[in-house]
Amino acid sequence: MVTARQSNAEGRTGLPRVVIIGGGFGGLYATQSLAHAAVDVTVVDRKNHHLFQPLLYQVATAGLNPSDIAAPIRRVLRDQSNARVELVNVTGISTADKRVSLEGGAALDYDYLIVATGATHSYFGHPEWEAHAPGLKSIEDALEIRRRVLLAFEEAEREDDEEKRRAWLTFVVVGGGATGVELAGAVAELAHHVLHRDFRRIQPASAQILLLEGGDRLLAAFAPELSENAKDTLTGMGVSVQLATRVESIDADGVIIGGKRVPSKTVLWAAGVKASPLAAALGVPLDSMGRVKVTSDLSVPGAPDVFVVGDLALVMQDGKPVPGVAPAAMQGGTHAAKMIVRRVAGRTTTPFRYLDKGSLATIGRAAAVAEVSSVKLTGLVAWLAWLFIHLLFLIGFKNRVLVLIEWAWAYLAYDRGARVITQRWRSTGAVEPAAIPSTVAAVARESTRAA
Repeated sequence: MVTARQSNAEGRTGLPRVVIIGGGFGGLYATQSLAHAAVDVTVVDRKNHHLFQPLLYQVATAGLNPSDIAAPIRRVLRDQSNARVELVNVTGISTADKRVSLEGGAALDYDYLIVATGATHSYFGHPEWEAHAPGLKSIEDALEIRRRVLLAFEEAEREDDEEKRRAWLTFVVVGGGATGVELAGAVAELAHHVLHRDFRRIQPASAQILLLEGGDRLLAAFAPELSENAKDTLTGMGVSVQLATRVESIDADGVIIGGKRVPSKTVLWAAGVKASPLAAALGVPLDSMGRVKVTSDLSVPGAPDVFVVGDLALVMQDGKPVPGVAPAAMQGGTHAAKMIVRRVAGRTTTPFRYLDKGSLATIGRAAAVAEVSSVKLTGLVAWLAWLFIHLLFLIGFKNRVLVLIEWAWAYLAYDRGARVITQRWRSTGAVEPAAIPSTVAAVARESTRAA
């Protein structure tokens, strides 16, 4: 039998053990909400940092550095004496034994469990598309997208064949939700304003950016007039928006839509998400997106000591699912923590109620849409509101200052300072040729042979 880790059994003898899986918005807010509770908290994550995902697209488009929107979990929780952090991958959950299995054969016993592992990409039954169209959920994803976007301009600069050059300068974004709109707008700004003086043979502003959306409008969660405003703004920025358009195939040379091929060397995926695979380990019914159908207090049916929050949970409210956005995860994490405190005190739990404080999406420079109750904002006012809200919720004063400086510089100078192309490396230390332009790849291969 796998034994529990020593650290999980020692220390605060007699205190209920709370294990929280995931250091994202839901997990972090749950942990901090238990700061003054008489419980022993263990936070488990396979990565050492909390990531501010709403700004991840700016890392992907060279606007910010990864460290600007990430904070080490240990640093965030270093003053919380009842919390410890485990950097390890979770491999299973046994609700019957109240045990979390960890990579390497170890385990953590719990009295209460919060699962907040979020969501990953969904390619609607076509996992082979992922190699050609990266999604955006992690720093690694953002750096891969940044690498592909910047290298596309480099390859176009070197290409003599006009048709091949056009393929390098065609960027396809699949999905017209907030992420897709933000990515398309940011790539357009990069091409039209940031890179326009950096090349000699090509005109970056001639790049074609296509935004494909399967529905009849962008930003379906917003009011129709805001969706239309977003479409008009993107069109004015040089983005070709194609609605009611579904991708039929994606490969290394482009996409097929409506039976026709669109040559493109850079396809970005923002069309679908699915819950973390860890949801299946709970042994309860899941919806079509892999989310756990939780009860009204966010606990798992048949396992009242287990709570699921954030993108991993299907929470119904007023006949509709609570959206998978950061505020919902924050509120869910806080609620789950409060329910554990109530359970420890012998009190009954209460239903979760999501308070929708509004929705915001940025489109480009001084352009955004915002919807707060019946108030709808567009343009500069919405953009300023977007800036303020995102700065407010960033973790750490230093990150807020750095991001504010980067934004101010980008606005005043039409420049982005994070234009560093990262490469992929083999375990032998050789550069992965597929990750770099062909001439450099040839040199890398020759150097490897010589070594």
